[in-house]
Order: sequence, then C-alpha cells, then structure tokens
Amino acid sequence: MAEVHGSFDERFAGVRDALAQHLDGDEVGASVAVDLDGETVVDIWGGYRDEQRTTPWTQDTIVNVWSTTKCVLNLAALMLIDRGDLDPYAPVGNYWPEFSAKGKKDVEVRHLMSHTSGVSGWEQPFSVRDMYDWETACERLAGQRPWWEPGTASGYHAATQGFLVGEVVRRITNKTFSTFVREEIAEPLGADFQLGARPADWDRVASLVAPPRPESAGDPDPASISVRTFTAPVMSVKATETPEWRAADLGALNGHSNARGVLDVLRVLSLGGTAGGVRLLSSKTIELVFDQQSDGKDLVLEEPFRFGIGYCLGSPVVPYVPSGRTFYWGGWGGSLAVMDLDRRLTITYMMNAMAQGILGSARSEAYVRAVYDAL
Repeated sequence: MAEVHGSFDERFAGVRDALAQHLDGDEVGASVAVDLDGETVVDIWGGYRDEQRTTPWTQDTIVNVWSTTKCVLNLAALMLIDRGDLDPYAPVGNYWPEFSAKGKKDVEVRHLMSHTSGVSGWEQPFSVRDMYDWETACERLAGQRPWWEPGTASGYHAATQGFLVGEVVRRITNKTFSTFVREEIAEPLGADFQLGARPADWDRVASLVAPPRPESAGDPDPASISVRTFTAPVMSVKATETPEWRAADLGALNGHSNARGVLDVLRVLSLGGTAGGVRLLSSKTIELVFDQQSDGKDLVLEEPFRFGIGYCLGSPVVPYVPSGRTFYWGGWGGSLAVMDLDRRLTITYMMNAMAQGILGSARSEAYVRAVYDAL
C-alpha cells in the first residue's frame, strides 16, 4: 500500500486508508486535511509532484487549486461586509461605477458572489493571456451586457468571478486582490496560501496532470451560455506552469496551496469567524452565506446547483456532502473544501492529478465519506 505521511487522530484512520488506496490507483500526489472544532485532526499527504513520479509530494508541496480559490475570494468579500465597507444587497455600481453600463445598473454584489449576475464569461475573442491584464479584463466585463437577466438563474462565473469580486475588493480597499489575500487573510492566519506563486516557491509547486478528455457528446451549441463561458477563455492546464500565470491576479483560478494551507484559511468559516485566536468575521456575517440566491439548473454547468452568497449550498453533483448547515466549493479536477457549521468541521483535499468534471470526483467522495464515517 502507498505510503501516507503526516498525522491524524486515530479515529480518522479511515481517511488515511482511503488516501493510501487512491495513491495506489488514480491519485498522483495529494493532501487531505480536517479541522474539527478548532483542532487539526487530519493533516496527511503522499504520492508525487509530477506525472513521472520522480519527485515526492512533501509537507510543503503546493499546487494550483483552480476554483477552490473562489472560496477565499468570497471570504474576502464577506470580510468587507463584516467591516461595513460592502453591502451585498447594494448595486455593484456603488463601488465600481463603470460596471453599471449596458443594462447592469441593477446587478447587486450578491449576484457576483452567487454566479447570478449574467456575466459568466467575456465576449469573444478572449484568451487566457488576456486575463493577465487586470485593468483591461475588468474594463471589458464592465462594458458587456449580461447574457441573461441578472438574479433569475445561476451561470457559473468560471473565470470572471475573480475579476468581478476582486475589482470590488480593490475599489474598496485600494489593494489588489492578491495583496489583500496576503496581508489580511494568509499572514494573520499563518496560512500557506497565496494567489499565484512567488518565484521563490516555484520549486515546491506540483505539476498538474490534465484530466482525461471527455467523450464527445456531439457538436455543442456555440450560442449556448455554457459554450460561451468555457470558450472565453478556454482553460489551459499547460498555462499554469508559466511565469505569467503564476504572476497574475486570478482570484477565481490561481490560488496555490495544499490541503493544510486551504484548511488554515477556510476553517475560520466553520468556526464562527475566529480561528487560532484571529477574528476575521462575525458569525452573523457567515449566516449571509445561507441566503439562497438560486436553485435550479446552472446555465453554465448544466446541472442543478443551489447557491447562497459566495458558496454552494447543495447539489446532486456532490451527494456525499451532507445537507444542513454546510456549504462548499472546489476546483476543476476534484479539489474540494467543505465547511460544516453544525459540526464545526472543515474538510479540504488538494491534488495534482485532475479527474473529469468541474466539481468533485470519486476520490473527493472517498475522503469526505471517510471523514463523516469517522464521526
């Protein structure tokens, strides 16, 4: 059986066993961490940083966590709400006046945070490289018409959410989103989490292994909101290896961390706003997450999702996350972060071998089920 490193409370031996089993199978390198009531009860890792399995995944290995980054993005917005600097029910234009153009004057901050603003992608042509220019990328979003009536449905803001919410953060704080994350989230919490990756950290970044290509289901409709979103821009696993990607401010896509680093940030949500003696939020502000914004088939993901303010509240896509006072999100290929407020429980899983699909995988299911079985 594959070797698993790190530590775990004996109750959670099943989580270690699940990781070992998958490291012998479809996992290349991965880390799993669990916090229960303020105590880290699982912090384990194993496997390799590269597809050739030459360099071991170690305690300080980090990886591009794709959309798990959005969990931190929306935490930043909640912090500004908690401070009284941001009203989730106010028009975005109150903070970013240019955004009110082209039929968007009634788009509210909560719509950006719940994928219901109608601005789920850029108008074509738009490439990954175009995302590296923050100002132009934001200007283009401000100058677009919504693709559906804002507030009426969710359409996953795959790449745009980082710019939409990130620009509101920037307008209020006068800090780039990556600076805000560093100075106001990661450093106070002592968390190994950063937007992009500093050159000094490149030698500990695991290479992503692209997911298997999905079997073609015929010709997609180029006019559909899903195709428009996922083709402007078309995401590239290869791009994540470039200095430009690692230097960019991609608040929805290029967080770099591991399970422990993400856990050290997000457990603050499960623990009522304070973790390790550091207060980022009040429990009252966290309650806003449960203000349901949409429930139905997402126009981009084309599956049913229930979104609150900033996080997913439920979906048959991940039936293994219990209902109740839980919320979660994850990243392309299967990384996942679950916040369970009733149990004061946080579960995080980060890996480099990507499975098919935007949210969850058979592997994330195995680890989450093993945690709940232990409880």
